[in-house]
Amino acid sequence: MPEGVKVIAVNRRAYYDYVIDEKHECGIELVGTEVKSVKDGRVSFPDAWAEIVKGEVFLNAFHIAENPFSSIFNHDPDRRKKLLLHKAEIKRLARRVEQKGYTLIPLSFYLKKGRVKVELGVCKGKKDFDKRESIKAKDLKREIAREARR
Repeated sequence: MPEGVKVIAVNRRAYYDYVIDEKHECGIELVGTEVKSVKDGRVSFPDAWAEIVKGEVFLNAFHIAENPFSSIFNHDPDRRKKLLLHKAEIKRLARRVEQKGYTLIPLSFYLKKGRVKVELGVCKGKKDFDKRESIKAKDLKREIAREARR
């Protein structure tokens, strides 16, 4: 990440379960106490995914915990969040998602110039043998690093 960017959360599970073809940075429309909860890192998104509905992108299954210090005007933790992208980017994403097997998965959440941003990936699910291959490659890389240290 470039300088001035503070990573809030990374979806490591997405890198294991999916092959990531493209990455897009987009804003997220948050209300009320959601911003404070996100900045505190009180987010959970292991099964989160995005969908395109009528030319707008929405993030589903993304949980932002309620802020314990807020009043009765707290937010709904499981509501659908709207993602902010240019129309051309949305059209390009819609064409990619229409292809068989592709989906939109949030990869990370971070602060950039005080604004909450989402890194959205165009992903295709891995098969079991692909997962085993990536585990072998990671183990081999770790072993090479170990030998290099010696």
